[in-house]
Amino acid sequence: MGRCNVTATRLSLPTTAEVTAIAALADPVARNLRITQCYHELAVAMAALVGPGANWCTVATWASKQAGQSIRKEDLIRALEALIDDSGVAEQAVREMAADGAQLSGERARSISGAAAVLWQAINPASAFQRSSDAVARGNNRVFEEIGFQFARFLASFAAGQPDDEKLAAFCANLRTGEPPEGQSWLRRAFAHYHQVLREPEEKTRAELLLLANLEIGFHEQTRLQPEIVAALDAPIYNPAELRRRLLAELFPAPMSRVRLALRHLFGRAGALFRARDRLAEEFQRLGRTVITEYLMTLRLPGGQVLRLGQDLQAAFPPLLEHTTHPELQALLNKVDPTPDSLDETGAEDWGKLSDRMHFIADLFRAHHLDRTLYDPPFTVDQVAAIKIGDLPAGPL
Repeated sequence: MGRCNVTATRLSLPTTAEVTAIAALADPVARNLRITQCYHELAVAMAALVGPGANWCTVATWASKQAGQSIRKEDLIRALEALIDDSGVAEQAVREMAADGAQLSGERARSISGAAAVLWQAINPASAFQRSSDAVARGNNRVFEEIGFQFARFLASFAAGQPDDEKLAAFCANLRTGEPPEGQSWLRRAFAHYHQVLREPEEKTRAELLLLANLEIGFHEQTRLQPEIVAALDAPIYNPAELRRRLLAELFPAPMSRVRLALRHLFGRAGALFRARDRLAEEFQRLGRTVITEYLMTLRLPGGQVLRLGQDLQAAFPPLLEHTTHPELQALLNKVDPTPDSLDETGAEDWGKLSDRMHFIADLFRAHHLDRTLYDPPFTVDQVAAIKIGDLPAGPL
């Protein structure tokens, strides 16, 4: 019934036991690599079952691969250093602090480079990026442990490719009722729609059912991920008390100079110094969030496609999905897509908002529904061999 001619026979079908074993891995880097590869294998197996068109696992493969960069913290500190070097706000604040510190202490101005070095130690970006990495890793595993497991179950139940209402009822009976994050009613609906594709002969209806199922899972997934996404974005890049202590110790190294500062502060004569310090701290926090957001809000697809999640998609809906008619799909699109049948305003203004994410995700699945490159393997054959035995593969990941 129009199944997709992809290389399912070259890949083993992931089992629920394999999904559980991967989710139990302690090393977040090794676990993410296994999750990404398993999503690819699930995607290919689903394509062989339900036919051409993206399924949820196709996009999940590349989202998981992108998450791996955040988990591994690749180049985050170097990116932050480059932004700080180019920040006129940071440079001016450091200059003002050095000059104000000299005036208040009665000593010559401390060097800007010395103050900047102390500042770098105080902000501890590695710790902030680790907190962000940990949040991304938790979310990556939480979704896979639940949804990857259900895809493996579904594929095992319908490996023959034949619809079976009794099997579907048994499958859905193991999914909890209710809304996410704890309930799984959206997953029930999604897999019922994947099952409906098995007996649907009409091409447009099949495409709309696949899109509907993908977005139902996407809504469940993104609701569950809300705490991890906010935590990853908001990982503080500095400890305010530690920043103040280190900077003042640098600018006022002598005990008596710190006494003079305290007295001047008491009489309201140190305001300019503290305002410059606070501006510097805020600038570092802003730049740190910029770096983290850049990684979290970038999705690299096969063929060199780089999607900026804060920008409108530069694509078009395929003819099959240019206009939708399925009533359940239309109802869901009305719920999550404020610009119907258009890619306008797709870009998420705030990736921490569920509604912004779902608007982008809805249009992403719809526009890339027939993008066959989504089935490209995320890793080379040699990399997969290393990943399967728990090694970190050579080459770009």
